[in-house]
Amino acid sequence: MAGFMTRNRTIGFVLAALIFIADQAMKAWVVDGLGIDAPGKALEVLPIFDIRFVANIGVSLGLLPAETSTMRWLLVGLTGVIAAGVAWWMLREKSRHDMFALALVLGGALGNIVDRMRFGYVVDYADLHFGEWRPFLVFNVADAAITIGVLILLIRALFVREKKTADDAPVENANA
Repeated sequence: MAGFMTRNRTIGFVLAALIFIADQAMKAWVVDGLGIDAPGKALEVLPIFDIRFVANIGVSLGLLPAETSTMRWLLVGLTGVIAAGVAWWMLREKSRHDMFALALVLGGALGNIVDRMRFGYVVDYADLHFGEWRPFLVFNVADAAITIGVLILLIRALFVREKKTADDAPVENANA
């Protein structure tokens, strides 16, 4: 059982690293490779999807905008503490499914933290729209990974009940 859990943890941290790398690579490709590096620059990929540069100084939904250097570093610290908490949770997590979800959250959080440290904002670029209606704000790989990871955790917490194994059963009269 310990080997299985160690393998799940390893896979979880590798997945988090891959999400981080994919996020940073996509941002570099959009900004450096495509030259979409300033507000107003955009590339239509499909009639419903554009690549558009947005410098996001806040967190999800534009909340907590970091308009000053102090606020920026406080936001870096806050998200760093959250990422450390997720990593700690991963070290203790037994469920492979929850480990997968936590890995998505950790990889995404680290990608956005690095942006905020390097640039003072998070590079967002994925713009899904239907005409003028946008069901989401402009986002990136990290945002998508965080959102999917949190949704998996919520769905599993609310609707999935794990079956107990013999290892989970309480021991009765162990001293008898």
